[in-house]
Amino acid sequence: MTDLSKYHQTTLGLLRIAIGLVFLNFGLAKIFHFAAGDYTPPIGSLSWIAGLIELVGGALLLVGFKTRIVAFVLSGLMACAYFIAHFPVSIFPTINGGAAAAVFAFVCLNFVTAGAGRFSVDGMRN
Repeated sequence: MTDLSKYHQTTLGLLRIAIGLVFLNFGLAKIFHFAAGDYTPPIGSLSWIAGLIELVGGALLLVGFKTRIVAFVLSGLMACAYFIAHFPVSIFPTINGGAAAAVFAFVCLNFVTAGAGRFSVDGMRN
């Protein structure tokens, strides 16, 4: 059997980049209405502030700068999003539409413990 653990840091880095791009996209949509679709929150609203955190956090996660701290903040943001916006609708993510928020919360929590992986500013600094 092939030992795939040697690819762990590479796949961790690729996952961080992909998740960073998704957060960056949501932040760009909420703050600058770039590829926003139908959703553009009012300036200063709770969703807009979340977009600001997603914009900055997504950019930092993308490049892997201060990954553990940024991931902790983003994990908390996604947990709050789930419990504020989705959980009151239903406990079940298939009904409340909160599956993405739940998954992002736990993926970011993983970055808190695992670090940035390859291709990161954090890795270059160490």
